[in-house]
Amino acid sequence: MELTETVEGSEEIYKGKVVTLRIDTVRFPNGKTGKREVIEHSGAVTVVPMLDDDTVILVRQWRLPAGKALLELPAGGMEEGEDPAETAARELAEEIGKKPGKLEKLFACYLAPGYTTEYMYGYLATDLSDDRLDPDEDENVEVVPMKLADALTAIENGEIEDSKTICGLTLAARKLGKG
Repeated sequence: MELTETVEGSEEIYKGKVVTLRIDTVRFPNGKTGKREVIEHSGAVTVVPMLDDDTVILVRQWRLPAGKALLELPAGGMEEGEDPAETAARELAEEIGKKPGKLEKLFACYLAPGYTTEYMYGYLATDLSDDRLDPDEDENVEVVPMKLADALTAIENGEIEDSKTICGLTLAARKLGKG
């Protein structure tokens, strides 16, 4: 079965600091045409920073689309040409004032391939030391150290609702033999 859609035209609707929205006209394998709304994104990272063998550092921050503050792993967008591991280290310094002695890749995945090009890399960070960078001017986070076991329980009881955090914590716990 042929699944490929061929882009026959593209119109940029909006270009912002973080995302670009375009509308693509595509031809389906059956010969018919349709429209696809695509959000272009440069990519992102998320990091599971382990303060010690049992303690993860999370952040709580206001998320306007969710309409509330969410408990999440540190994360952020990649700058053009930046290696994902560099982004991970920069985000840790900006959000929690730490740098990793060791970074291990946990996963890489499309965030929501039905409508965005965003590709996210997940890392486990250990052997943390102090390294403070000034946060982005629009960043306002509360640092929340938590036992990894408690964070996994927070996923189960719905306190943690962010997909990258659920994925990162679950895979880190598995890698560390804690879940």
